[in-house]
Amino acid sequence: MVPFGKVVICGVGLIGGSFALALKAAGVVKEVVGLGRRRETLEEALRLGILDHIADDWAHALAGADLVFLGMPVGQMPAVLGTLAPHLARHTVVTDGGSTKADVVAAARAALGLKSGQFVPGHPIAGAEKSGPAAASANLFRERRVILTPLGENPPLALVHVREAWGACGASVSELTAEEHDRTFAAVSHLPHLLAYALVHEFTNRPEAARLFGFAAGGFRDFTRIASSHPEMWRDICLANRAALMAELDAYMAELMRTRVLLAGADEAGLEALFTRARAARDAWLDSLPPSSGQ
Repeated sequence: MVPFGKVVICGVGLIGGSFALALKAAGVVKEVVGLGRRRETLEEALRLGILDHIADDWAHALAGADLVFLGMPVGQMPAVLGTLAPHLARHTVVTDGGSTKADVVAAARAALGLKSGQFVPGHPIAGAEKSGPAAASANLFRERRVILTPLGENPPLALVHVREAWGACGASVSELTAEEHDRTFAAVSHLPHLLAYALVHEFTNRPEAARLFGFAAGGFRDFTRIASSHPEMWRDICLANRAALMAELDAYMAELMRTRVLLAGADEAGLEALFTRARAARDAWLDSLPPSSGQ
C-alpha cells in the first residue's frame, strides 16, 4: 500500500500543485483531490494531471483523507481552517505551506480546538516568481529545505507523516519554533520581496518611467525578479509578519543611511570595504548551497 491513500490540496497553485506532482512522481499517493476558490484553476489543475478529482466542499474532500495540504495565501487560513474543522476525522493530518507561522498557528488553534494536534505547520523554502497550476513542478522541492514548526500538542505520528511526505518530495526537513521562523524569514525573504516591489513601484511613479524601464537590463532584472510574485500572497505575508518585517526594514534603512554617508563623503576606501565584505559574504553563502539549488 502507498503511504497516502488520499491527499487533499486546497490552493492548487505553484506550491500546492508542486506538492501534489512530487507525491505522484514518488509513487506515494493513490488519489489527489483539490478544492479552492476558483473553479477554472481547479479545472486547469485537473487537465494538467495535478489533481485526480475536484471536490465541491470539505465534507466531500475530507472523506477518507489521510493528508491535507493548505496552499492558499496566509490571510485565507483562518476562514479555511474554520470551514474544514467540522469535517476533520481523527486520522487526518493537516499541514500547510505558508510563509509565516505564528499567525497560522494561532488560527489553527482557534479554529481546530482540541483537533489542533492534527495540524503540523510547515513552510517549503522553494518557489518562483510565477504562480498558478501551470507553474507547478514535481522537482520544485528537490534538495530544498522545508521548515516545520511543530505544535506541543502534535502526536509524534502526525509529525512523522508530514516529514515522510516532504521527504518523498526530495526535500530536507528542519524544525524551528514559529517565532524563530518568522524572525528569520522576515530578514531573508520578506524584506527582499518588499524592497523589490518598492523599487519597481518607485520607478513606475516617475515621469520618465518608460525611459528607465527601456534602458534597464540584467542588474535591474535580477534585483527585481521577485517583484513578479503573487501580490495577494505577499500582501498577506507582509501584514502577518509586519512587526518582524518592520524591524528588518528599520535595520536596512539604517544601513542605507550609513552607505549614503560614505557616498556623500566620496569615501573610496569605505565603499570598497563595504562592497568587498558584502561580496565575500554572498560568495561564501553561494558556495555553501547544493549544486542543484539554481543559485
